[in-house]
Amino acid sequence: MTRFIRLFALLASLVAVFAAPASAADPWPDKPIRLIVPFPPGGPADGLARIVGDQLARMWGKPVTVDNRAGAAGNIGMEL
Repeated sequence: MTRFIRLFALLASLVAVFAAPASAADPWPDKPIRLIVPFPPGGPADGLARIVGDQLARMWGKPVTVDNRAGAAGNIGMEL
């Protein structure tokens, strides 16, 4: 009998989680996105970041800015 109660409780909690409306959450992202690239502009990493940034901007409907922060073997961009 306790197995039945545990199974029922598990199923009830799963239904409660998945029944919650997804629209209750705030839309994400709610502001412009800055994509930081730790390499200088004009290289392959910059080109790829710009392609990915364009696709993300279309998907999210928010502007995506590519910010190149080269120097110190990539440490400046990684810290930012």
